[in-house]
Amino acid sequence: MTNHPIVVKIGGALLEASESLEAFWKGVVGLRQQAPVVVVHGGGPQATALAQRLGHQPRIVQGRRVTTALDLQILQWALRGELNLRLVATALQYGLPAVGLSAADGGTLRVRRRPPWTIEGETVDFGWVGDVSRVEPALLQHLLAGGYVPVVAPLGIDDEGLLYNVNADTVACALAAALQAHTFLLVTETGGVRRRPDDPTSLLHHCDRLTFEAGLREGWIRGGMQVKLEVAFQALAQHIPEVYILAPDDLLTRRQATRVTP
Repeated sequence: MTNHPIVVKIGGALLEASESLEAFWKGVVGLRQQAPVVVVHGGGPQATALAQRLGHQPRIVQGRRVTTALDLQILQWALRGELNLRLVATALQYGLPAVGLSAADGGTLRVRRRPPWTIEGETVDFGWVGDVSRVEPALLQHLLAGGYVPVVAPLGIDDEGLLYNVNADTVACALAAALQAHTFLLVTETGGVRRRPDDPTSLLHHCDRLTFEAGLREGWIRGGMQVKLEVAFQALAQHIPEVYILAPDDLLTRRQATRVTP
């Protein structure tokens, strides 16, 4: 057992699949025999579904959500509300002492409003989207020391007390760096990185920066996977030794995982 935690990020697409969630929580049980565990969750599909029920169509640009004031409300309802609570309830079924919170709780994740970006010649204002300015990990450290499993929704707060949507992969990376995690696991529906998304035999067991750049040029790395790999390289740059992209049933063996390397 090490004091350096494992940070696991699970995407929203997996939260509706009972078999995937069962495999995920069983994996977390095994991980906790090695180190304390922090879970960070997304919830984009659920937030989009709720928005559409309200007659609102969110805008996604290169895997990133443009967050209007209405989008921010919806994200709070979906992520910090239903999803976070449901994940805690499910974790407790597997004997995990889960505690649900957002990254804003305790002022853990401090952010600043993202300035407009230029993407493919267009200026995009992402609205209520926060970029990480600093992490204050005392609350998470206190929970981990008490033997709890924090389950964190990706909402940050600025120094004026305003809430922001923050990409869940980015939140997980920032928390992992602040907690000096040994291992950072990005859990996806399809598992590791593939050259051909629909072909499991095209799995890459390792992905370095040169492979990533080639994938961008050739078009088989894009969208959400591009964001995940960018975050994975950020994690390596912040001295997290082990970074993997993998499926929910592969947390322990990592046989079908992609290890991201410099």
